[in-house]
Amino acid sequence: MTETVDAQEITDDAFLGGALRLLQPKSGYRAGLDAVLLAASIPCGPALEQCLDAGGGVGTVGLSVVRRCPNATAVLLERASKLVELAEENVKRNDLADRVKVFSGDLTQSWNEMAGHGLASDSFDHVFANPPYHVDGRGTPSPDPWKSTAHSMPEGDLDLWGRLLARMAAPGGTGTLIHKADALGLVLGAFAGRFGGLRILPIYARKGEPAIRVIVQGTKGSRAPLVILPGLVLHGEGNAFTPEAEAILRNGAALNLGTA
Repeated sequence: MTETVDAQEITDDAFLGGALRLLQPKSGYRAGLDAVLLAASIPCGPALEQCLDAGGGVGTVGLSVVRRCPNATAVLLERASKLVELAEENVKRNDLADRVKVFSGDLTQSWNEMAGHGLASDSFDHVFANPPYHVDGRGTPSPDPWKSTAHSMPEGDLDLWGRLLARMAAPGGTGTLIHKADALGLVLGAFAGRFGGLRILPIYARKGEPAIRVIVQGTKGSRAPLVILPGLVLHGEGNAFTPEAEAILRNGAALNLGTA
């Protein structure tokens, strides 16, 4: 581990039943179910497909997509230098350096700057993000700066995520976000006029309870109507995962939203 990341501050965690080994901060933001569910929802086709993971963190989503999809390549865009370093290490230790690249940058960069990093507009088959869920100034901020940055953003910034995804997606490409269920209106607003044919997948902790998350996926340029899918239930009796959730989280199964 390099000088900027203390080995005592990180953990080495298994994802997808051990198919991925990822280093991530011991405290602060830690990837979990949401990242794996988002990755499972990205379409995986027979052709060579390029993906953009916006706000890639330590690489959980992008690396999970590439591990599942043998013809996919990915670019991870992350602004936090500590997470960029961990993402680069995760790419190498999972032997994916020939298919995954990590870039340091954020949503406020100009398009020219992104192009200078090799991130061309209208070029990605699939663009996706697991953005911060909370708005700055609402609630008590975390004392951990890494967790605070990853969990909250300025009010209105979700539209910037939608704008970035739409700018980078190729015509006919998919854009996908996972968010809290009560933020569905904001997600739809961020996708409005940018992605059509929206597919909404509610995610439930248990059957009969309100949804806790939504995955929204659309196609750039599509005029197909919005569809609300039946949803995914994570837990059955006790705290055990349902068979469908187990297949996704442990075995790397796909979560098909029907956009491709």
